Amino acid sequence: MSCNQLTPKLFACRQSMELAKKIAAEYGEGLGNVKITPFSDGEFQPAFEESVRGRRVFIIGSTFPNADNLMEMLLMLDAAKRASARHITAVMPYFGWARQDRKDKPRVAIGAKLVAKLLEAAGATRIMTMDLHADQIQGFFEKPVDHLFASTIFMSYIESLELENVTVASPDMGGSKRAYAYSKYLSSDVVICYKQRKKANVISHMELIGEVEGKNVILVDDMIDTGGTLTKAADLMMERGAKSVRAICTHPILSGDAYERIQNSKLTELIVSDTIPLKKDVSKIKVVSCAPLFADVMHKVQDNTSISDQFLM
Repeated sequence: MSCNQLTPKLFACRQSMELAKKIAAEYGEGLGNVKITPFSDGEFQPAFEESVRGRRVFIIGSTFPNADNLMEMLLMLDAAKRASARHITAVMPYFGWARQDRKDKPRVAIGAKLVAKLLEAAGATRIMTMDLHADQIQGFFEKPVDHLFASTIFMSYIESLELENVTVASPDMGGSKRAYAYSKYLSSDVVICYKQRKKANVISHMELIGEVEGKNVILVDDMIDTGGTLTKAADLMMERGAKSVRAICTHPILSGDAYERIQNSKLTELIVSDTIPLKKDVSKIKVVSCAPLFADVMHKVQDNTSISDQFLM
């Protein structure tokens, strides 16, 4: 049997264990055994408890803060490389540090570029991720990147709601491309929120470009952190006569008072994926799993077949 025909092995970083179990179940394989040895100072050492020599290895782990999550992915990649794995795919449903994709002021790091180089140096021969904060991050890699879109998992849920008079909205100018893609599929209008920030996570002013009166609005974004932008946008749209406001955000970072802010907001619901595990159960938050999408693409990568049918937008 050739190396390409060998069954791949799937492993999980601890921070994404629940999602990895779902992906493995959808894929039809069990997760491989990894032993994590902790040290008293907080350092840790992962070790594969089974051979990966000559195999394709998928290591599943989102790299949301703290930095230990990224470090665990890097150590797992390095361990697979040193154990003579043939192909090593870093499956990162959420690619952390992606907001640092450029120098937007003097004397700052480009964190996304640094992370890309670290992943390659650690041994990743392929990257698989979903809804990057900025599409150009793919260009930071010299290895193949499978950049998946969460629209393929969210759209069936939106269609199941059977909403009328739908309008798609972007909470900022940077997300307008994503909003237009959703609106094209839904054959709807688009509105844009124009915002100004005092500093990171603090909005000083927001204005709405477009009409929402009598509309069921769907706000789309790649991530939700503090929830300030989305809840402020929802308030503004309801004031302008919107019938309802929902939000689709792929990555539920949800830091600070975000859970309380969402629950007390005028949002009808927040629809997220499970790239990052929720810390609380909140009635307004609906989770749609990305596991079937990743399992399908992993199969196609293993079989060397096209994944273009997964690009809804």
